[in-house]
Amino acid sequence: MRWHTGEKPFACDLCGKKFARSEHVRIHRRIHTGERPHACKICHKSFVQYASLAAHSRTHSGERPHTCRVCGKSFSQSASLTYHTRTHTGETPFTCQICNKGFAYSGNLSIHMRFHRNERPFSCDVCGRTFVTSSHLAAHTKQHTGDRPHRCDVCGKAFMRSEHLKDHRVTHTGEKPHACKLCPKRYTQSSHLNRHMKSHKT
Repeated sequence: MRWHTGEKPFACDLCGKKFARSEHVRIHRRIHTGERPHACKICHKSFVQYASLAAHSRTHSGERPHTCRVCGKSFSQSASLTYHTRTHTGETPFTCQICNKGFAYSGNLSIHMRFHRNERPFSCDVCGRTFVTSSHLAAHTKQHTGDRPHRCDVCGKAFMRSEHLKDHRVTHTGEKPHACKLCPKRYTQSSHLNRHMKSHKT
């Protein structure tokens, strides 16, 4: 009945957080104590809850029991399916309180907020340049190392970033995935479309 009434009589003696069931307090206390009693038999990574271990184990077994009803893509965790479903529905439940822009994932909203706060927590060890996300830093670092891990399987040309390889591939296929919403023109690269869009503004 406590689920319906909202009653939470069991409190954590370390932080005061309240729960409806005593076993939930016991599991919660592990956050404070650092106890992780559920260990993976394959890689020995340990978890606070058994459910987390069960979800982790699927990364080893390859099991993907959660399937999208729209496109059939499968996932190892139900949360991943929930996030994926939003790509079909367009749902953006996380909204920026400053500019009202919506996001499908809470993590994307957190990153977006850094732009408002002018936070750039990721710094290049070589030149000191700072970035909003770790992925932007990783892409930048390749400019110093010369690393080009993304290679075209048709001509062998290599690129620093996967999106640059994606743009390059259409030169082989002739595909023009970037369409103008105002006229019938299509382009192989997003930068070409952006340049074209300026012609509609003049």
